[in-house]
Amino acid sequence: MIPDIDSVDIAHLASGDTLAIQVYKFRGATPGKKAYLQANLHGAELSGNAVIYQLIQFLCELDPCQLQGEIWLVPTCNPFATNQRSHHYASGRYNPYTGTDWNRIFWDYEKDLENQNRSSIAEFAKTQLHLNYQQIQNNFRQQLRSRFEELKQAENRASGLPFEDHYRYQLQSLCLDANYVLDLHSSTDQSFDYLYCFQGREASAKYFLLNTAILLDCYDGDAFDESFMKPWLSLEKQLEKLGKVVKFDLEAWTIELGSGMQINPDSVYRGVRGVKNYLVSKGMLDIQRFPLIQTASKTVQFFPKSKSQKYYAKQGGMLQSRVLLGTWITSGQLLYQLLVFNREGCLPQLVDVHSEDSGLVYDLSSNASVNQGEYILEVLTQPNPA
Repeated sequence: MIPDIDSVDIAHLASGDTLAIQVYKFRGATPGKKAYLQANLHGAELSGNAVIYQLIQFLCELDPCQLQGEIWLVPTCNPFATNQRSHHYASGRYNPYTGTDWNRIFWDYEKDLENQNRSSIAEFAKTQLHLNYQQIQNNFRQQLRSRFEELKQAENRASGLPFEDHYRYQLQSLCLDANYVLDLHSSTDQSFDYLYCFQGREASAKYFLLNTAILLDCYDGDAFDESFMKPWLSLEKQLEKLGKVVKFDLEAWTIELGSGMQINPDSVYRGVRGVKNYLVSKGMLDIQRFPLIQTASKTVQFFPKSKSQKYYAKQGGMLQSRVLLGTWITSGQLLYQLLVFNREGCLPQLVDVHSEDSGLVYDLSSNASVNQGEYILEVLTQPNPA
């Protein structure tokens, strides 16, 4: 297959140059569902680009009859963040103009309805009870699209839009009609491979063949995956309240691929394998050996997002004897030692810090030098049954 390659402008610069993203669109011999994949929304999160590169190579070698529907892939989806640097450090997590996390800027349809005093999703659900699954999905998607295009038209006004708004509309427009949205990330610091999973979609998590998932039991709706999935989950909930049980074939995933500022070959391998396995399991790809045999017996350990616990430095110092990434800790176990200096004529001290709860250490700060109040590590606690 040869993809259609489109370029989407996202910012015209004072120098006369234009920042753009490139979309690789693979279309199968028969129409069907759409999968959308992007990588590098945060500047330091690089492994997803290597995953998309390998997927592009792989898809180019397939016959169109092996793909039902279409797959869109967008590497370096935020060139503004990707190009941000501080010395040798790849920053790019926050918009330098506003301080906002690049993954907290996206359009939340429900909040938009509330702010504009428009008809709610609950009211829409009441008008759909006599319709079938596909009709409801088509009607709701059209409603989403109409409101989205209405807001996007603000770009044409003389007053214009802030860059964040312009960028989010350009990026979200690529996936509004998708069935599956896969947002490839990495930790800004040090981490292993895991998923973010929405409630009600746990059964599909095993297709990615990863061991750990964070269950989104609380969220605001302004992250990329949340902005796509939240209105559909709300519609399902409202229909169920009215006695009509519907589960749309729509899913959004954030796939976390190891640590930031590096391309880890093992994380890339697991990312490529998981995406292939997922798309085959969803009936979009027909390739040999997939779905992999271990899929049927795969178990995933789910940790509720609301129960994760971050540890911050109670005083400044240097970290040593810190627990290793992926360690299962028990309550009261030594997490790290802090080598503390002072300007009070006293000797330096070693301060032991112990865990408050049991759990899995899944994220560590990259810098061993911390000021008071700075982040050190995060623990996933209270796993849910798989």
